[in-house]
Amino acid sequence: MKRTLLALVALLLVAAASAQTTITYWQYDFAVRKDAMNQLIQQFEAANPDVRVVHETYPYDGYQQQVAASLPAGQGADVVQLFYGWLPTWHRAGYVVPLPEEHFDYAALDEEFAPLVQAAKVDGTWYGLPTAVRSLALFYNLDKLQAAGFDGPPATWDEFVEMAKALTVRQGARVVEVGYGFAPTGQDHHLVREVLVRQFGGQPYSDDYTDVQFDSEAGVQALAFYTSWVTEHGFAVPEFVPGNNGYRDGFRQLENIAMIIDGSFAVGDVQKVEFNWGVAELPTFDNGVRSNFASFFMNGITPNAAKDPVKLEAASRFLQFITSEDAMRLWLEVTGELPARRSLISDPDLAADPVYGPFVRALDYAHATIFFDETGQRDTMVDAINAVVLQGVDPATAMQQAAQAEQALIDSLR
Repeated sequence: MKRTLLALVALLLVAAASAQTTITYWQYDFAVRKDAMNQLIQQFEAANPDVRVVHETYPYDGYQQQVAASLPAGQGADVVQLFYGWLPTWHRAGYVVPLPEEHFDYAALDEEFAPLVQAAKVDGTWYGLPTAVRSLALFYNLDKLQAAGFDGPPATWDEFVEMAKALTVRQGARVVEVGYGFAPTGQDHHLVREVLVRQFGGQPYSDDYTDVQFDSEAGVQALAFYTSWVTEHGFAVPEFVPGNNGYRDGFRQLENIAMIIDGSFAVGDVQKVEFNWGVAELPTFDNGVRSNFASFFMNGITPNAAKDPVKLEAASRFLQFITSEDAMRLWLEVTGELPARRSLISDPDLAADPVYGPFVRALDYAHATIFFDETGQRDTMVDAINAVVLQGVDPATAMQQAAQAEQALIDSLR
């Protein structure tokens, strides 16, 4: 009898396992985001025992190459995370499929998600959804500011320059601490394009983002002002802390960088530091014009899931779960990234929060660049910055060359 019961239990376990659908989720390797997703997967599997989720991460620098090598061969992820700016390229390559309308109410998505999430569409069709949205803000080491005689963060760019110069420490000719973490490949290319160009009275592109316009007088002023932090004022040093995230490491670990501009996604890591720190909205000029860059990573469904109705349903259920209100609350707590749903982001307590408030308020005046090739367009601005600070090219020439290169790139993809 005992053997019979054991055999029956074993058969039931085998049957349950065979009825379970396995889907694979990919994202790039970022510690707090990985932690948050592992928690969401644990919750999802507990509520959906018929679905098993395999979570795989890859280094950011090789992430898109991993996708390109796997998905066309029918391997890899069923649900995949991608930067919204990559969507045009991924759509052309067929890496993601439209969200199935039998599982997603397109009209409801229009109402429920923040307006900038419309960038997750191609020709009116939804190709993914974010768990969170991000904007930029100024992170500052309050202990360093107060030691230098400042009560709080800069409200204007003139104050920013004054503070950054005072916070730069030299030993002879050697700079040992900088006032600002110079990061063209971090968030600073967005700072120039979507913040400073607009604050100087211009706009980086036409309204449909097909015509490059940042080689205007305002664009030249923006690049000249930004690069002067290195070439004239000396409170920013290229590659002061080497690496893609060197500016962030210098701020939070080495404590040799007093201020950085970064996204809300950095809050989760910065919260671990032992010094007093704060977050402020980006400074303005005397004209009071505010601007910001907003963005998001979205989650899309790949052809691997779409070719199997059972797997497609499981992938859709998982995507719905990780973009729910509860998931967004957890994501905010763990990563610091802002909720993507209007119902949560409109919370007045969130806007008043000393850490999250500057990011939330920035969403009111932020711009989400519509890219045709995010990597290529990023590189043109980074090249312009480097041409000025490393090669001595004048800002007008650098901006003109960047605009010509980017316009040619956009035209080739339209």
